[in-house]
Amino acid sequence: MGIKDGKIKVLVIGSGAREHTIAWKLRNSPRVGAVFVAPGNAGTRSFATNVPVSAGDIPNLLRASLHYGIDLTVVGSEIPLAGGIVDKFQQAKQPIFGPTRSAARIESSKSFARELMQRANVPSPDFKIFKSYQEGYQFLSNHQNPVVVKADGLASGKGAFVCQDQEAAINALYDCMEDRIFGGAGSTVVVEEQLSGREISVFAFSDGEHVSSLTAACDYKRLLDGNRGPNTGGMGSFTPADVWSDELSTLVRTEMIEPIINALAESGSPYKGVLYAGIMLTEDGPKVLEFNCRFGDPETQVLLPTLNTDLVDIMFAVISGHLHEFDVDWGESASVGVVMASRGYPGEFRRGLLIHGLDTLDEDSLVFHAG
Repeated sequence: MGIKDGKIKVLVIGSGAREHTIAWKLRNSPRVGAVFVAPGNAGTRSFATNVPVSAGDIPNLLRASLHYGIDLTVVGSEIPLAGGIVDKFQQAKQPIFGPTRSAARIESSKSFARELMQRANVPSPDFKIFKSYQEGYQFLSNHQNPVVVKADGLASGKGAFVCQDQEAAINALYDCMEDRIFGGAGSTVVVEEQLSGREISVFAFSDGEHVSSLTAACDYKRLLDGNRGPNTGGMGSFTPADVWSDELSTLVRTEMIEPIINALAESGSPYKGVLYAGIMLTEDGPKVLEFNCRFGDPETQVLLPTLNTDLVDIMFAVISGHLHEFDVDWGESASVGVVMASRGYPGEFRRGLLIHGLDTLDEDSLVFHAG
C-alpha cells in the first residue's frame, strides 16, 4: 500500500491547529512520503493534500482512505472517535490510531468516566449522576456548596458550568435537562464537587496494556493578558509545566493513568491511543477533573514540536500492542504557544480576514492554523 519509494501515506482527520500540528509532525518523519488531511485548512494545504470530507463523515472518510491507499489514519478530535470511526476502519482492516467507540466513552460519557474512576480508586471529585431534572433539583435544593454541572455527553467543550451558588447550579441543570441546550448530550447530568488549585494537562500513549512515559503542559484560557477577560477554548499553552516533577509524574502514572487503562481493559474496552488527563493540584493532592480520548488543543501545538521519538513509530507500536518496546522521549526543550484570534472572539467575530506577516517570523517560531 506504500508509495513508490517505500514510504507510507498518512491521513489526519480534522481541520484545527491540533490536526495541523499532528500532520506537520508526521510529515517530518523519514517514514512518511505523503500526508492527506480531511478536511484540513489553509495551513495544511502548504505541505499536504486536503481532502474535502468532514471529520464526522465516517463512511466517506473510509472511502477516502481506501481510495488514496492510506497506510495510517490518525484521528484528531473526539467526535469521530465517539462515533466509532476506529471500529469501522478496523473492520475494513485499515490501520488507524485512536480508541474504539467503547473506550472513547472515557470522554464521551461523563457518568461512565466518573463511575469507572470510582471503581478504579482514581482520585477525583465527589459526584452525583442524575437522569431526571426532578432528582437533580431535589439534590441541589439541599446543597449549598459550589459545584460543577456537566452535561453527560459531548458538547463541543461547552457542557460544563462552574456554579458558585445554588441558583446558578439549578439554572445550569435546567438549561441541560429541560431546555436541552446541548440536545441529547444533556439528558443525563453529572454534578461534581468544585475543586480549586492549579490545573495541568497530562498526556501518555497506551496500547491497551502498556503506558508510555508521561508529559505535561499548562494552557491558559482567559482571552486577555494578565488572566483577564472571558474564558475561551484556550489562548495558548506552555511546556514543560512549571509544577511538573518526577515525583508528580510517578504519582499520576500509578494512581491515575495506569488504573484507568487497567479498568478499561478489564471492562472489555482496551484503550489504544493517547490519553489526556486534566488534573487539578488541590490541597488534598492531585485529582482528575476529566479524561479525554485524544490530544489536547492547544497543548498539542507545544508538545509535539518537543517530541524526539518518531510519532509514526509510536502510533504503529500503539496499534500493534508493542508500545513497551519503545522509549517515548518527550524531550527537554521548552515551548510556548500563543493563539491569535479575530477581534470579538470568543463571541461574534469576523471571519475570512487575511493574515499578514507569517513570512517574517524567525526560524524558532512555528505557525499552526486553527481553522
